[in-house]
Amino acid sequence: MTLLIVTIIVLLMAVSLLLFVPWGRAQSPDRNEMNRAFYHARLQELEQDNAPVSPEQRARMVEELQQNLLQDIPDEPGSRDARASSRWILLPAVLLLAAVSIGVFLKTSGVSKVREWQAVTQQTPALMQRVMDPNAQPLNMEEMARLGLGLRTRLQDDPTNVQAWQMLGRIGMVLNNASTATEAFERAWKLAPDNTSVRLDYAEVLTRSADPQDNQQGGAMLREMLRADHTNIRVLSLLAFNAFEQKQYQEAIGAWQIMLRLLPANDERRAVIERSVAQAKVESGVDNVKLAVTITLTPEAKKTLPENGILFISVTDGESNVPVAVKKLPLSHFPLSLTLDDTDAMMSNRPLSGLHRGVVKVHISQNGRPEPQSGDWLGESATIALPAQGPVAVEVSRQQP
Repeated sequence: MTLLIVTIIVLLMAVSLLLFVPWGRAQSPDRNEMNRAFYHARLQELEQDNAPVSPEQRARMVEELQQNLLQDIPDEPGSRDARASSRWILLPAVLLLAAVSIGVFLKTSGVSKVREWQAVTQQTPALMQRVMDPNAQPLNMEEMARLGLGLRTRLQDDPTNVQAWQMLGRIGMVLNNASTATEAFERAWKLAPDNTSVRLDYAEVLTRSADPQDNQQGGAMLREMLRADHTNIRVLSLLAFNAFEQKQYQEAIGAWQIMLRLLPANDERRAVIERSVAQAKVESGVDNVKLAVTITLTPEAKKTLPENGILFISVTDGESNVPVAVKKLPLSHFPLSLTLDDTDAMMSNRPLSGLHRGVVKVHISQNGRPEPQSGDWLGESATIALPAQGPVAVEVSRQQP
């Protein structure tokens, strides 16, 4: 930055001199010298002339030459002052040139950005120390962006620093900058292709890419790593996620099931994995559980059915009243047989096929509201194991007080 400013100043001075020098020297001195040279040449011609000329005539000719020389070379102080003062007329032009040049430089050079970048590079060591310290305050998004800029600057001087490339890639993922993350992890992987951590980072960013070719490359890398170590939980998790996104549900289910065998029984991740397995089974159509239900009415319930009632059939897990699956139907003839499956699930990430046991509840609503109101008829099955081996019988026998 300092070198650039010095260069600009030198160039401005050089341009200013180019404006002054022609006015200071180019006009009078060269013409006067020519007149003097012409005068001396004529004197030599008169001296060398052998023509018969009287001394009086020769003296008059010399006098005429001298008078012509005096006329051609004025020696008036005013004219010299005028020439000297004329040079100062250019001073406003020089000042204007300097002002315009400096203004254009400040407008187009991004000096403020350069100063900001210099400030960021000075903050980089402190930000890196905070990242490495587990007890330090986490960096916010703005600080993450500054650290990323500082790392880029460092990597210009040290492009073989694998750890710095890894950190830059992780910052790119946090900032949701896919191009930065992919480029950084790829550089780290090329520098250390046998480093498991580096390969996992690169494979992860490839599996999360929107480019199908990146997904395929990431999946191939994960399968290669899994063959080398089939107990690596992170490899299994990334492989399952990639396979699920590629609609390769059987491969995803297989990876998740291996994870369930490897994880401890009290690991919190097991519940998430089990739901993922159930969702993959639903998506693949392999385990779309169908629950058959047969509904009957007691004589008392049959006598007092509302004319325009609505029938709600729900399945809960037996512990919570929140339904996992619900089917809504208008009243019809009883006994009634129907089926529920994963398409009736309340939430896509909690399918009916994910339940190992459940309770079937029947609610005949008088006004169409799902919450039981006074006078509504209810029925409930015992807790059953799922998937059920046969139809689940539910008798509507209780009226809401």
